[in-house]
This record gives sequence, structure tokens and C-alpha cells, in this order.
Amino acid sequence: MDSEEREVNMANEDGCCAPRRDDPPAPRTSDQVEASTGAGAHTGELVEIAGGSFMMGTDASYRYSGDGEGPAREITLRPYRIAKHSVTNRQFAAFVEDTGYRTEAERYEWSFVFHLFLPDDFPDTRAVAATPWWRQVFGADWAHPGGPQSDLTDLWDHPVIHIAWTDAQAYCNWAGVRLPTEAEWESAARGGLVQKRFVWGDDFSPDGKTMCNIFEGDFPVENTAEDGYIGTAPVDAFPPNEFGLHNMAGNVWEWCSDWFHTDFHLTGPQTDPHGPPAGEARVMRGGSYLCHDSYCDRYRVSARSSNTADSSAGNLGFRVAGDHPDS
Repeated sequence: MDSEEREVNMANEDGCCAPRRDDPPAPRTSDQVEASTGAGAHTGELVEIAGGSFMMGTDASYRYSGDGEGPAREITLRPYRIAKHSVTNRQFAAFVEDTGYRTEAERYEWSFVFHLFLPDDFPDTRAVAATPWWRQVFGADWAHPGGPQSDLTDLWDHPVIHIAWTDAQAYCNWAGVRLPTEAEWESAARGGLVQKRFVWGDDFSPDGKTMCNIFEGDFPVENTAEDGYIGTAPVDAFPPNEFGLHNMAGNVWEWCSDWFHTDFHLTGPQTDPHGPPAGEARVMRGGSYLCHDSYCDRYRVSARSSNTADSSAGNLGFRVAGDHPDS
């Protein structure tokens, strides 16, 4: 498919993970903000995570030096709760039905879609110049993940996608939960394992077993789907980690509450850190179904990335957290 390319700002030096919108966000009206609050409830299970210390980050080498993964450092957290899996289309639909909320993708009237999900006869779309597999598709949003010709048939138990940080926050306001801090997210993802490369250990495929949903094949032109999925997988697919949490690696990127910074953690708090007080982009963790070892290996447990709060894409969702009753 031919397309006109344009420059779009990127969240990372390579831009593979999360293309940014390059136009300023339109302010939400007061009625739009109020619509996101209410007496809703998150219907998924939240797992209790004991407080204590863990080793965050890594001393190992990693591909993108600007990500700020290292060094490994001891972080202490109070007890908290975190969802067993990312928010599903079914859960997000209940929020939208109750509040009438419109996501950033709906407000902008477009979002980023991976090129292989567009039919051959789809009208030409603009591509991100540095990463042309990302296409600007009008009519793409959480309810139309592949563009206006798509819907959520057979996807109700898959993670909701095309979700901006602001959208995730709105859901949390309604559901009485919150986004995890980056430290909480990584502690939960590690599942009690100490300084392992992946959520499940150091071996990518222990005993030949596929452990997560990433891109397999010749990126970005052919996905062999050896893990069983070309796009998203159900939120409870693949074995859970030692804390019983599903898909903390691959499937969809998950927003955290923190502002992103490459070295704030070198001097910032080591107890219940919440990231820097301000910034230009928010943290996202876990990688997605588009990660590939030849290009983006950010499905490693210490890997991190970021994007602006109003940006959305077809591999970006979220998982919720909550305070522990005893904390």
C-alpha cells in the first residue's frame, strides 16, 4: 500500500513502540471531564501484593540507552493491589455506556494502526516517516481497533486498545481505582523473581513453551503467529507469573501513573517512588504484540518506554491498581 509519509514526533529515539500525536490536544470541556467520574466499579480481580523491597531496573546492557533502565537499585513499597490482567473491551464498554465518555482517538477522529491490519483495498493513509508500519487511520478507536471497517466481534475479552493516558485516568476515576506507579508495575511483573530478564525467568521459551504475545517472523512485513496471535490475545492468555498476573510481557503496552524521565531515579525517592513531579510524557511498560527481538526487545521486565498523555495506538492499553486496605 502506497502512502504519503509525514514526520510525527516519537516517544523514543527509534519510534518503534509508540508513535506520538504531533498536534496539541484540544482541552476537554467541563461536562466531558465530569462524565468520566461516577460510581462505577472495576469488575476484574485485584491481587494483593505484599509490601517490602525488590530490585528494580537492571545492570545488564540494553539496546536503547535513552530508556534509563539502569542501574539496578533497591526499592521499597508499601502493600498495594493490582489487576490480574489489563482492562478488557468489555470492561471499558461498561464505562463508556455509563458515562458517554469519548476517548482521545474519538475526539481527534483518528489513531495509529499497524499496517498489516489494514485491508489491501484500504484508502491510502499517511505513515510515520521513521516507522512507516504505523499508519494514521481516521475512524480508528477503541471500538474500531483496525479502522472504521472493524469492530469488537470476538474481541470482548481482549485488552482495550487505542487508549491514551488521559482515557485510562478517566476510567480509573469512574471505577474507583488508579494506575499503578512504575515501581509497583515492575514489582508486580517480577512476581518475586530477582533480576531476571523476563517476567518468567531468563529463558525466552523455557522447555520450548511460548510465554508471551510478541511479533514472530520478519518484522514488520510478516508475522508467523507462532505464539498463536497476530494482534492482541485474550487478557488471560499465556501462563501467569508467580503473583498470578497475566500478560505482564507483550500483548499491549500498559500505562503507569508516573511522568517519564531517564535519570530521575538516580536521585529520587527509593521508598514508594512516584516519578518526577512533572514531565512531557508518561511511562508505559510491558511491551506489546509488536515487539520483536531484532528491533524492539522491550518485553523484558526492566524495559520502559513513554508517550504523551493524549497519544493512542493499536498496541496501547492499561492495567489498574489500588491501595491495599492495610496501607
